[in-house]
Amino acid sequence: MKLFIKYMVSLRCKMVVREELANLGLRPYKVDLGVVEVKDHVSDELREKIRVNLSKCGLELLEDRTSILIEQIKGVVIEMIHYSDEAPKVNYSDYISKKLNYDYTYLSNVFSKVKGITIQQFIIMNKIERVKELLMYDEMNLTEISYKLNYSSVAHLSNQFKKITGLSPSFFKQTRHERSSLETF
Repeated sequence: MKLFIKYMVSLRCKMVVREELANLGLRPYKVDLGVVEVKDHVSDELREKIRVNLSKCGLELLEDRTSILIEQIKGVVIEMIHYSDEAPKVNYSDYISKKLNYDYTYLSNVFSKVKGITIQQFIIMNKIERVKELLMYDEMNLTEISYKLNYSSVAHLSNQFKKITGLSPSFFKQTRHERSSLETF
């Protein structure tokens, strides 16, 4: 049986969900971002306990198909950008469509209607968040980050970064370093 969970966006969330389900006697055999598969039957009473326990952790058990689909889209995008070693070789729309087994136009329409932004805008926002993380780690230069996140050029990444954050990547990195050095005092 599959359980769909909202706000499950990190590896830490996966650990929390696994632990909460184990506390209720369930044995999840697959835990991905936004979805958990359990071998056990989940009664209505047990489903309510799961809902309550997850709620205490800031997570939400999803029931309706549209919410589930939105979370699946978000999960694919987050996993693709934040947890994959390299960007997919196909374009994002084909990747998402194939991964979820739905026509991309349908996915795009549902996502836009519910979230008020396009999937592409959601991808860009996540890519910029990932760029910020990589800049703060200071292990990769902008060219390497650009390549890793499948940007056509460093200029394209820089323009998108500035459009979203209002700062250039180098200024962002500089202000982060200045803040961290002030925090050591």
